[in-house]
Amino acid sequence: MNDETPENEAAKDDARHAEKMAKKKAARDKIMATKTDGKGLIIVHTGKGKGKSSAAFGMIFRHIAHGKPSAVVQFIKGAMWTGERDLIEKNFSDLCQFHTMGEGFTWETQDRARDVAAASAAWEKAKELILDERNSMVLLDEINIALRYDYLDINEVVAFLKSEKPAMTHVVLTGRNAKDELIEIADLVTEMELVKHPFRSGIKGQAGVEF
Repeated sequence: MNDETPENEAAKDDARHAEKMAKKKAARDKIMATKTDGKGLIIVHTGKGKGKSSAAFGMIFRHIAHGKPSAVVQFIKGAMWTGERDLIEKNFSDLCQFHTMGEGFTWETQDRARDVAAASAAWEKAKELILDERNSMVLLDEINIALRYDYLDINEVVAFLKSEKPAMTHVVLTGRNAKDELIEIADLVTEMELVKHPFRSGIKGQAGVEF
């Protein structure tokens, strides 16, 4: 007599799934037991796809949610209003310092000397905030663009992050075309891949999506 009813088959499937997940958990727990407690990470978000700054601000908001002081330095964005800046300055200025140091994208300023001066000032502020060990995370938004155009010396940036960044401070650097030297020293690198973009279909940047 065949007792393989649908109920029995479902019970067997559940048992096999539970056994598989138990083995996976045991393997995962073994791996996790070998990991250290933590360290201040150098995190790079790069690539041609959208979401580099958005993901970085997600980390800043996590810090705010945990009551951890943090800071943001924007290297390129200038007078342009953004939702992130407005929300942080109005509601979380006690937990997150926000410094918009750029004057806009390079094709807007059309003045290399001004761009270099603005990037240099932003980097000085960034170093100050990183060295302040009260800040658990510092976001250097669009610094990769300043590095790409050699507004900043990549060797100086790398040397500072390697030798002067406090051990438990996280530093997040965003922008496309991250330099190889930066990728080399980073602990976490994510490359955003562009598959489709509405701009190519004639749709402009929209509040709540791009800014």
